[in-house]
Amino acid sequence: MTDSISSQINVIYRFCAQSLQYPDRSWLTAEYEKSLFILLDTLDAQKEKEAIQKRFSTDNDPLEALQIEYTRLFINGFPHVVAPPYGSVYLDKSLLGKHTEKTMSFYKSHGYMLKEGTDLPDHIIYQLEFLSLLAENNDEAAETEFLKTIFLPWFSKFHARVRQETTHPFYSVIVQFIDYLTKEEDEHGIQLDEA
Repeated sequence: MTDSISSQINVIYRFCAQSLQYPDRSWLTAEYEKSLFILLDTLDAQKEKEAIQKRFSTDNDPLEALQIEYTRLFINGFPHVVAPPYGSVYLDKSLLGKHTEKTMSFYKSHGYMLKEGTDLPDHIIYQLEFLSLLAENNDEAAETEFLKTIFLPWFSKFHARVRQETTHPFYSVIVQFIDYLTKEEDEHGIQLDEA
């Protein structure tokens, strides 16, 4: 993979991780929206782009609508969290399972540690950020291994839950994009148009 493509993959992984942060005005800006819509145009995802634009324009407070849906999906839905963003929930049926340890061990073996007081290492945001670091360092072997052994074994279940249960097109589109990105990266490497 060329440095240019690795750099683009790095940015895309970080964009995906940012998209799954709790919605906040510090990052959910007009610039972010512009980048999202450019990405959707690049992927010829007009229907998805229009669904998000329509929802953003019809909600009284688009940020609050995203915050409510984020909370329901990932933090505190009733009667349970709809789509917990932790790999161990899907693979071990609990938080802090073997998958959590395996994920942390993989980070450590590649020279990375989480800051004190952060969420669990198998949270999707940290896994996407780690994939970004691997892409930034052109470590294709580790990236492929991480996808196959850590990320992909649980992501399909998370992806399915979000797609099935979300009431906001934003989250459906983001998990679809992550699914596309990680499968392409795993199977073939990303082939970005360098024009």
